Amino acid sequence: MSKEQIKELVERHLPKAGLVHTALRGVQLFRVTEAMPCVPAVYEPTVNAILSGTKEAVLDQKHHVYGVDKYLLCPMTLPVQAGTPQANEEVPLLGVMISLQPRMMRELTMEIETGTSGARQPHGAAPSALTLASWDRGFTQALLRLLELLDNPLDLEVLGSGRLRELYYAVLKGEAGAAAKHAFGVGNEIARTIDYLSNHLAEQVTIDDMADHVGMSRAVFHRRFKEATTMSPIQFVKSMRLNNAAMRIAEGKSVSEAAWDVGYQSTSQFSREFKRAYGQSPRQWSHDLKPTAALA
Repeated sequence: MSKEQIKELVERHLPKAGLVHTALRGVQLFRVTEAMPCVPAVYEPTVNAILSGTKEAVLDQKHHVYGVDKYLLCPMTLPVQAGTPQANEEVPLLGVMISLQPRMMRELTMEIETGTSGARQPHGAAPSALTLASWDRGFTQALLRLLELLDNPLDLEVLGSGRLRELYYAVLKGEAGAAAKHAFGVGNEIARTIDYLSNHLAEQVTIDDMADHVGMSRAVFHRRFKEATTMSPIQFVKSMRLNNAAMRIAEGKSVSEAAWDVGYQSTSQFSREFKRAYGQSPRQWSHDLKPTAALA
């Protein structure tokens, strides 16, 4: 019943197509009623929960399609392609996107590790960078309690941070918990590297720079990075730059401005790499897909 209550609450606060930032910090509601192809996007650390329809995110050619049975955890900033290829008026895409506050997530992860007497997960393959998890009872109830605050401004002001913490805790305890702890707990060097890269995107950051930032050898860093993101550091940097540039073009910037913003010194090189990645020149892409890019 709780999931139906969440759906009714979201529909009431967002009765028509669009994306709204709620009074809850980092919580957005979205409704899409037209099919949208997957377009370049950059996902920040978030949880995406769908109440109707399906959404798709593509990372390094691996497709993640999720709907009402699974929510998506993106524990670190990632260059993806995302869309809603099946949305329509009869079955709209309806959902909630919750940003993950790194400090709160780190604090909770440390408390959980301390509460379990420092027990660590057994060594093995790194969790997937994008992770699907079931709507268990804890997550469903925490999300409902969080969104109920939208109906009472005073409750929201007093209880908002605590309810958000409760939702984060449910994520850490659920099926996506291993991926969340890997990104926010001890040994989160790759997530920290990606934060560093995101803040220095226009600079010529090398693999050695990134490895030095977290105190690893080049070889170890390269292996750990690919385990965490499925891409090599060079592939990741290029994807981050191209996707960020595509988003800037969709927002109205010129091709040359977008290229310069993300560190390209040559517009012609940028155009070649953009076309190789997306099959269209930046100008063609802007003309064809600008209306859909904003809701990716």
